[in-house]
Amino acid sequence: MNKITVERVVKRFQTKLAVAEVSFEVERGNVFGLLGPNGAGKTTLIRMLIDIIRPDSGTVLYDGRPLQSGDKDRITYLPEERGLYRKERVQDTLEYFARLKGLSKPQARSRAVAYLEKLEMTPVANARIEELSKGNQQKIQIAATLVSDPDVIILDEPFTGLDPINVRLAKALLDEERRNGKTILLSTHQMNQVEELCDCLLMVHNGCQVLYGRVEEIVRRFSDGAL
Repeated sequence: MNKITVERVVKRFQTKLAVAEVSFEVERGNVFGLLGPNGAGKTTLIRMLIDIIRPDSGTVLYDGRPLQSGDKDRITYLPEERGLYRKERVQDTLEYFARLKGLSKPQARSRAVAYLEKLEMTPVANARIEELSKGNQQKIQIAATLVSDPDVIILDEPFTGLDPINVRLAKALLDEERRNGKTILLSTHQMNQVEELCDCLLMVHNGCQVLYGRVEEIVRRFSDGAL
């Protein structure tokens, strides 16, 4: 399960039109940027992608078919609202998230150790989440999203709370996931992140599709190289 196809999705909440006939595709092995200010409709789109809410009309397809219950183990989602178990230990937390998606206990332990090393968090493997700085808690959130070896990775503002060094570390990790053939959707309000990381982008504003295409082509259309 890799390619995501969204066709003319619409979502209303009472009288508010949150998403208005948005269409796009995310290809396997690509990082796709979902760009827009707060309140633009990005989170509503993501929630429709992972079947938390259903569109009023339009379709969301994975490899050409609607999302099935068994597919959900192959998708991971890092929400903007964070949710770690503060009393749990760091490595135990990563192993728990891996087991939750179907990995065996040895697989979960091996991948937890590997992601702690990738994010330079091995020294705090036995610390409790509440003992970590906010930046280190965010790194564990990112690791928890990746540790189960998903096919599709959806990230809502993943770099919030990270200092520049750890932003670079997290970006390098996402680039590694891309090289391993993962399908990644990155929601952000920062164009520089999209230019650096993404192959394609969709810009939304007030629920409407404003701009869609390959990043390099879009940037070329603007003489100053930015939007």
